[in-house]
Amino acid sequence: MSYKVDLNSDLGESFGAWKMGQDADVLTFVSSANVACGFHAGDPLVMKKTVAEAVAAGVAVGAHPAYPDIKGFGRRNMACSPDELYADTLYQIGALRAFCEASGIKLQHVKPHGAMYNSAAKKLEEALALAQAVKDAGGDLILMGLAGSKFDEAAEKIGIPYAAEAFADRGYMNDGSLVPRKMEGAFVKDVEVAAQRVIKMVKEGIVEAIDGTIVNLRPHSICLHGDSPSAVQMAQTLRKRLIEAGIEIVPLRDLVN
Repeated sequence: MSYKVDLNSDLGESFGAWKMGQDADVLTFVSSANVACGFHAGDPLVMKKTVAEAVAAGVAVGAHPAYPDIKGFGRRNMACSPDELYADTLYQIGALRAFCEASGIKLQHVKPHGAMYNSAAKKLEEALALAQAVKDAGGDLILMGLAGSKFDEAAEKIGIPYAAEAFADRGYMNDGSLVPRKMEGAFVKDVEVAAQRVIKMVKEGIVEAIDGTIVNLRPHSICLHGDSPSAVQMAQTLRKRLIEAGIEIVPLRDLVN
């Protein structure tokens, strides 16, 4: 049996003189990049630079929209209406698409960021608003969302391509949601442990939650965060171990129609 998976990372999260992550290095190991669109991080110059680096590395580009929360890095909850979520997401997709087209590539996917992502994963009304924005943006964009969440249902209802996502460097609750960042077990810091977890996700469709429960999931894409100190080591080790395990690394477009 052949196995394939996309490796993605959240990039372009610098802002002005403030630098975040090791984007150029991470891009050498992933197949898809989620680029911040200015609402939680990123600015026009950062967006332009990140898209150009992705093109040079042969990496597909997706939009990484978020709540309008630069100060909180998009990780604080906001009481946004579905109309606000729709409009903010459509706006951010349009901004990044312009940079992609200027660089001669097609925008591949949309992956919400942070608190927006976590909230919509549990609330269908919010997931539907995001999915509708992806559809109305045009271009047959792929919505990427947490495997086993409301994103799955929203994408099916709206009728758009969908990619289920799992996380290499995050812990799981027994309901398939991510362990809150302030809780013990939120992060998987050992790169070899993370790699073995991902191989199980791809080949067996399971991951062990922090309480020992086995959670079923079938990811199209695996995320590793570009803003962690071990991001480059995580990306390098994960890619190497996946290939050793007979798993091919491919862009989302090769997995989702």
